[in-house]
Amino acid sequence: MQECFTGILLKYGFIRERALQCAQVFTESSLDGIYTHGIYRFPRFIQYLKAGYVVPEALPTLESKFGAMEQWNGNLGPGILNALQVTDTVISLAIEYGIGCVALRNTNHWMRGGTYGWQAAKAGFVFIGWTNTIANMPAWGAKDAKLGNNPLVIALPYKDEAIVLDMAMSQYSYGALELSAMKDESLSVYGGFDTEGNLTKDPSAILAANSPLPIGYWKGAGLSLLLDLLATILSGGLSTHELSKKEVEYSLSQVFIAIDMSKFGKQSVIAQAIEEILKDYHQSIPLDESKIIVYPGERVLQTRKNNLANGIPVLKEVWEEINLL
Repeated sequence: MQECFTGILLKYGFIRERALQCAQVFTESSLDGIYTHGIYRFPRFIQYLKAGYVVPEALPTLESKFGAMEQWNGNLGPGILNALQVTDTVISLAIEYGIGCVALRNTNHWMRGGTYGWQAAKAGFVFIGWTNTIANMPAWGAKDAKLGNNPLVIALPYKDEAIVLDMAMSQYSYGALELSAMKDESLSVYGGFDTEGNLTKDPSAILAANSPLPIGYWKGAGLSLLLDLLATILSGGLSTHELSKKEVEYSLSQVFIAIDMSKFGKQSVIAQAIEEILKDYHQSIPLDESKIIVYPGERVLQTRKNNLANGIPVLKEVWEEINLL
């Protein structure tokens, strides 16, 4: 898969090193079971490359700096590569100051946001990051979409891996809705509203109405708004309502924060606290006895192991489409 992606990216203006980096992230996301922002997102990424929304050779540039805070311009470069570089930057700032923050404007979709949480946490840092999007979710009690589903990532180191929360402000991401619709599957819980304003588990009906359900109802809607406000004012970039005037979603605003855990000292005490919290958490009594309770990111590790052993499952028609690129 990675070789296939690399070859295609080389055809569309990437130099080899950047093609390999980008292909690796798409592949690892798929390996970890995040197919909606891995292999199933790849054809759309190529469409955006062809249309000029993503500039393969563009590099992010520092625009201003004050203490542990920096503002960068993504220059419409590939969102994955911009985010990888900026995550390295906030790690460097955290090493210097204890905490680092970079607000990035004029960038592109970072694909799987958890990628950067894993990147920072496996290096020993707490990570908090989020992005805004086009308007694709209604405010609570509204019919029309004014909010983005603005994904949020929170991660911290755990043993040799990490605990990583990667979530959209909608109950299901658009990628998950699109995949369920492709498979003609019903959602496991209500995921949004149909055109009549009724809650539904039908992903096609939700997509047609452009009305996914905010997590926690009004709470998710409020959190989405605040994430957009902060991404916009910290980066000096475009807000959700400004992005929504464009023909497609590009020139996004994002925030990356890293905290250096080593500055706290008493690492054994921190490790013990995490272990005790997770031990208690794992003792939860599941409603379905055939299932186990997992912490954020734990299922990813299980999926990665299974896919390494058995291969990455891909819809045949999608793989055929990619090979035609």
